[in-house]
Amino acid sequence: MEAVNQLSTVEEWNAVHKLSEQKPVFVFKHSTRCPVSADAYDQYMSYLNKEPNAGVEYCLVLVVESRPVSNAIAETLSVKHESPQAILIKNGEAVWHTSHWRITKESLKENVK
Repeated sequence: MEAVNQLSTVEEWNAVHKLSEQKPVFVFKHSTRCPVSADAYDQYMSYLNKEPNAGVEYCLVLVVESRPVSNAIAETLSVKHESPQAILIKNGEAVWHTSHWRITKESLKENVK
């Protein structure tokens, strides 16, 4: 399984955003209060446990607990906040994102190449 970097400060987000200039960064925004998000989180973990792209930095944001980080991501990338939400970032820009029931192990495998 690939390691997941939990982002809990805006400074951590800024560092990961900068890192996206060197390697792709995948951010999963998860609400710990939402059953749809729990299902998407299970899909994310299944992807990470089976066939992740080892060349990607994987990050997790708990949107309730780390609201400022979630807001900073939405603002920096100009991607409207949703949760659950999956965002792939390359060179500082969101190149793919999806949310809710569209977050599946298969969609992650296909798009996080």
